Amino acid sequence: MTAILRDLLRSHAEFRIGTALIAIVLLLSLLASFSPYSPQEVYVVPPDVPPALTYWFGTTSRGQDVFWQLTFALRNTLLFGCTVALISRLLALMVGLLSGYKGGWIDRALMSVNDTFIVIPLLPILVLFYFVMRDRMSWLLLALIMACLGWAYDARLIRSAAMSLRAREFTQSSLFSGMSTREILVQEHLPYVLPIVFSTTMNNMVWSIGLEVTLAVLGFTDINTPTIGGMIYWANQHTAMVAGVWWWIAFPTIAIIMTFIGLFLLAVSMNDYIDPRSRLGSLGGAP
Repeated sequence: MTAILRDLLRSHAEFRIGTALIAIVLLLSLLASFSPYSPQEVYVVPPDVPPALTYWFGTTSRGQDVFWQLTFALRNTLLFGCTVALISRLLALMVGLLSGYKGGWIDRALMSVNDTFIVIPLLPILVLFYFVMRDRMSWLLLALIMACLGWAYDARLIRSAAMSLRAREFTQSSLFSGMSTREILVQEHLPYVLPIVFSTTMNNMVWSIGLEVTLAVLGFTDINTPTIGGMIYWANQHTAMVAGVWWWIAFPTIAIIMTFIGLFLLAVSMNDYIDPRSRLGSLGGAP
């Protein structure tokens, strides 16, 4: 994996730009640990102060420093995306690898479940969960629900790679040497699908963060936990743009755009890296 990252940094400008953008976002999120204010406290600073040397990003109508609120919001938003991506990647790997390797009735059964999750309309389901569990809907619970709904597309992609690996000679050699199914999948097949997992992780984070921001702006999440969507929600509740407090919306919007672009560029560069046609083209072997 280290060699892959080194190749990407050396040969893909998109990967370098994406890494730089995500590094900036991560740095801002890490600064949350040094905040002089609690993220839930209000009216700790003068409200509606424009950006200046004292308050770099200005203050909100709720008397909160936008800069420090943004650090908490970025940290929670990134943790949300990582949680959804990690859990959904584990589900996609288990289903995709097992289905592609075993084939037969196991493949048909797993893909039937997989296709059911693909056709589920996600946004209405998440809104329904919110209204049913409004008093108990937390940041972590929403992440778990989204992870359980967001693995199916990538499981099919991993399955296709596993079906190709099943026909390779090293798989047959491993089977004849007495390796179990778990050992073959983990030791032999998993290293080959890790680039796909990395690429789909970036895509899944973009999807989950975007959906969380959408739900938060509409008020369908735990708005008391600072996130990018939660900041925009409170700005809309206080009619920030009408009141001229543009920085309350501008800086969270810029931060989430940087996050989306960074993750998108990382995913695009990784897709380009694992695509054999593009790799042949970069070596001068494409027709």
